[in-house]
Formats: sequence, C-alpha cells, structure tokens
Amino acid sequence: MEIFVTASALQQHLATLQQQHKKIGFVPTMGALHDGHISLIQAAKATTDVVVCSIFVNPTQFNDPKDLEKYPRPIEHDKALLTAANCDILFLPEVSVMYPENDPRWQIDLGNLDQIWEGEHRPGHFQGVTQIVYKLFQLVNPNIAFFGQKDFQQVMVIQRMIAEKALTVKLHIVPTLRDAHGLALSSRNARLSLAGIKKAYTISKALRHIQHYAGEKDVDTLIAEATALLHDVDGLELEYLAICETTTLEISTTIDPNKDYVVLVAAWLEGVRLIDNMLLQ
Repeated sequence: MEIFVTASALQQHLATLQQQHKKIGFVPTMGALHDGHISLIQAAKATTDVVVCSIFVNPTQFNDPKDLEKYPRPIEHDKALLTAANCDILFLPEVSVMYPENDPRWQIDLGNLDQIWEGEHRPGHFQGVTQIVYKLFQLVNPNIAFFGQKDFQQVMVIQRMIAEKALTVKLHIVPTLRDAHGLALSSRNARLSLAGIKKAYTISKALRHIQHYAGEKDVDTLIAEATALLHDVDGLELEYLAICETTTLEISTTIDPNKDYVVLVAAWLEGVRLIDNMLLQ
C-alpha cells in the first residue's frame, strides 16, 4: 500500500494510473476503521482496478469541538487493517492540505436534506461533509465512490451534491455491516462500555420490529411499539425515530407497498450519539 500525505503527490500518481485507463475506486473515511469500512474496501476491490482510501478527521462537520477532540485516531491500527485488506493507496493529509489559507467559503443548496433529521440536530454538518467530499473527489477523481448505508442521509446528501456539481463519479452504497446481535458497526461504538454495547442492541431490535411488521400495522402503531422498546432501556435517550421516503427523507404517515421507505433513528447512550437505519421494501 502506497501512502500519500500531499495533494500534488497523490494527483501525480493517480494521473499515471488514469492514463493507463485504470478504474479508480474511492473510499473516504475519518479513520478509526472497523469491519464496516473494510467491507467498503472489499466492494471497491471487487469492481475497480485501483482502490484509494482517505483518512481525514474533517473539522468542518463537527458541531461540538469536544466531539472532534474525542474522535479516535488509531492510525497505525488503521494502516494495518488497510494493508490486510489489500488497499492500494492511502491518502493521509493534514488539515492544512485540505483547508489551505484563504480557502473559499463553501455553501451548497441541499434542499431540505440538510434541514431535517441529522441536519436539524447537527446544523452545518452536511455543509461540512459535502465540502470535504467535494475536495476529495476533485483530488482523487474516482470513477466510483463507496459509502456505507449506515449513514443513509449522508449518502442522499452526497448524491444531491453530485447532481448539483454535475460530477461524473458514481455512488456505490454498501449495506450496513452489523455484529452478531445486529448492532451497526461504528467507530463511536468504541466509546461504549460493554454494558452500553448490550443496551445498544435494542436500537437494531426496534428497527427490525418495524421492518417485520411494516406490512401488517400502521405507521403510528409501528413507531409507538418501537419507541416503547427503546424507552425500556435504562440510560438510552431517543432523539428521533421515523419512517421516511428514501430519496427525500420526508416523514411518511402511511406505507405504500409500491414505494421504498427507510426507518431512521438516532439515540444517545453513555454520552455517545448513535445513528442507524433500515430499509423497508
């Protein structure tokens, strides 16, 4: 695995590969890698010629400076995982590389997508996400970018950005990887105690409940029953739980069997904010 820390060196290397008509796959991450990230690398390996992974803890998408400080950065462990997964290139820039002095102000029209759910609870978050992803897309110029379904709203936001900026990169959404008990793998899980991990299992249990009974019960009943499951967990604070249309993420009060929906959830546990989702088809 080759490692680059400057934009110029990365672009020079990739230009040679692109001249050879190599298909470039790209997996942008903030590090603290786990099997969920590795599933993205594996998906990229299966469909592209060269896999680039970036590790960059992006400061513009954090609302809380303390959350940024706490974000885990086990870089040597991350390098070992990527090497074992046969990742071809790691881009590991400093903040000054991605945000030079006099960097132009970023603002993009995301419609309602950055105003609801995660957008409402984390103002400015998706402007920061789209800013860094756009910068990385410009540097890497990938054919295909790989993102996890776990951050479903983020994927919809990036799809909107691609359309707004008329980019040619294609998105490949990789299904959420879960542990044996259904908990979505996340870098934030590392901040939970063993007891907290066990309590967090209820989040996916609530989602599966809605998925299982979606064809039998109305939306109000489904949400009420799933909410009750979560409220039974000591110390778990539910932020939101909703059934939404997949593309707009607008809340749905009915389920049309001919449409696709997604259940979105966010909750706090032991001071850690956990998000998850599950598709209803």
